[in-house]
Amino acid sequence: MYQAYFTEEHHLFREGFRDFLKSEVVPHIDKWEKEGTIPREIWPKFGEMGYFGIRYPEQYGGLDLDIFYLVIWLEELQRINSGGFAAAMWAHNYLAMTHLNAEGSEEIKDKYLRASIAGEMIGCLCISEPFGGSDVAAMRTTATLDGDHYILNGSKTFITNGVYSDYLIVIAKMQQEENPKAMGVFLVDRDTPGVSASKLDKLGWRASDTGEIAFDNVRIPTSHLMGEEGKGFYYVMQHFALERLIMGINAHARAEYAIEYTLQYMSERIAFGKSLDRFQALRHRISEMSSQVEVIKSFNYMVASNLDKGSYVVKEACMSKLEATRIADEVIYSCLQFLGGYGYMEEYPLARMSRDSRLGPIGGGTSEILKEIIAKMIIDKKQYKTEV
Repeated sequence: MYQAYFTEEHHLFREGFRDFLKSEVVPHIDKWEKEGTIPREIWPKFGEMGYFGIRYPEQYGGLDLDIFYLVIWLEELQRINSGGFAAAMWAHNYLAMTHLNAEGSEEIKDKYLRASIAGEMIGCLCISEPFGGSDVAAMRTTATLDGDHYILNGSKTFITNGVYSDYLIVIAKMQQEENPKAMGVFLVDRDTPGVSASKLDKLGWRASDTGEIAFDNVRIPTSHLMGEEGKGFYYVMQHFALERLIMGINAHARAEYAIEYTLQYMSERIAFGKSLDRFQALRHRISEMSSQVEVIKSFNYMVASNLDKGSYVVKEACMSKLEATRIADEVIYSCLQFLGGYGYMEEYPLARMSRDSRLGPIGGGTSEILKEIIAKMIIDKKQYKTEV
C-alpha cells in the first residue's frame, strides 16, 4: 500500500536499524528505565551508524536522505517500548540539531553539528518555561547585549536532555526598543558559568532526563547568537511543524505496536475454552482500533511527503499530532484492558506504554493549544507562514 513512499533501500534500512536496536538498546532498556539515565556510550554508536545524520548535509558527516528514512527511524524507536529513550534520541536529532543546521554559522555547524551527527555531543532545545508552557510569546528569559557578549537570565522547564546534554539551544527575549517581542536563538555550552539544571521526576519517559534549567547572568559570546537578531520566534514557528509531525508519527507507531503485541497475547490467552481473539466484542474493537491507526498513519505519510517537497504543512502537522496522540492513548488504553490484570503489571509492556503515551497530547503544544491554532487557520483564515 505504501510503495509510493518506501523503496527497497528504505526496507533494508528498517531491517538494519531494527537489528541495531535489538542488539545495542533493547537488552538494556529496563535498566535505563529504572536508573533514569541513558549511558553516553550509546550515542557514538548511533553516530557511527549514521543514525543522527539521516537528514543532514554530507559536508558535516550526514547522509542527506529523504524524510521517509526519518519516518522509519521514528517508527522503529517506538517498537522498543521506551518513550524516554526515543525522546532523548529525537530531541537531540530533530529539535536541537535542526536549529544548528538551519540557523547556525559555518563555525557552529563545523564544531557542534558535526559532533552531534557523530554522537560525540548531545544537545537539547530550551523553549518551555515554568510560567509560559505552550505560550512562546509570553517568554520571560532574557538576553541583554553587553559588549561582545549577551547576558542570559531566566529559566526553562520540561527540557528533554536538559541535564546531561553538552550544549543547549536557548530561545530568549532580546532587549530591543523597536521590537519588544524580539527573540533570539542562542547556543550555550553546558559548562558556561551560571547554567544549572535539576532533574524532574516524571510519570513516564523514565529513561530520559527531563530537566528544569536556570540561567543566572550567563555570558554568551555574540558569535553564539544563531540566525538573525530578533528573529527567534519565527525560527521556532518554522520548526514546530516538523516537531508536531514527529510526535504524530511516534503516536501511530506506538499504537500500531500496541495492537501487534495485543493480538499476539490474545491468540495465546485462553478464556472460557477459546482464545481471546475469538470473542466477537474484542475482535470488533480490534477492527475499530486498527482502522483508526491505519487512517492516521496514511495521513502522516502524506504530510511527511508534502513536507519533504517543501509544502506548507503547519495545519496538517497540528492535525497529525492532535489526532494521532488521541488515537494512540485510546488504543493503548484498550489494549491494556484486553490483557486484564496482566496489563497492569510492570513486566508486561502495556503498563509502561500507557504512561509514556500520555505525554503525547501534552508535549510540543497541548491538544487544547493545537485546536485553537487549527481553528484560527480554518475559521479565521490565519496563515502561520514565516518570512525571516
